[in-house]
Amino acid sequence: MRTPDSRTTDPADARRLRTALGRFATGVAVVTATSPAGTPVGMTVNSFTSVSLDPPLVLFCASRRSSLYPVFAAATAFGVNILRDGQTAESRRFAHPGFDRFAGLRPREGRTGVPLLPRALATLECVEPERRPAGDHDVIIGRVAVVETDAGDLDQPLVYYAGGYRSLDTDVEWWSAWRE
Repeated sequence: MRTPDSRTTDPADARRLRTALGRFATGVAVVTATSPAGTPVGMTVNSFTSVSLDPPLVLFCASRRSSLYPVFAAATAFGVNILRDGQTAESRRFAHPGFDRFAGLRPREGRTGVPLLPRALATLECVEPERRPAGDHDVIIGRVAVVETDAGDLDQPLVYYAGGYRSLDTDVEWWSAWRE
């Protein structure tokens, strides 16, 4: 019996893995923090998930090769901005390095001091981040200190699937009944 190698060395295997992982639909979020110089920074992630309700913990993954990695590695708080359907432009803006991602936006300062995006479907402010190495990324876990959602808002989340942005086909009546 062949033992699987922990590394993917064949480029074809890496493409197959990327294709397979792309079959898992994910929500899209922008994580934000403030640099030591006081500048807001942010990056698009689809590696965001809840960890625990008690205590309230969430995580995202950050590449150590990212130019923003040092800011998130040193941050004492970070924000998670869960994007709504219709915020594709914001997702793309925060996914590309090389320019001021906040140019023309009016972020608001959260209670923990992190910048938060306007129109986000929900925002979480996280404190006491823990970092754990995982391959070429760090898993960054934070305790949720502040949660905000649009009360009664039935907007759909921005979804990423198979290499593109998608919309959910939901039955609003079912959703409304389930929420009550």
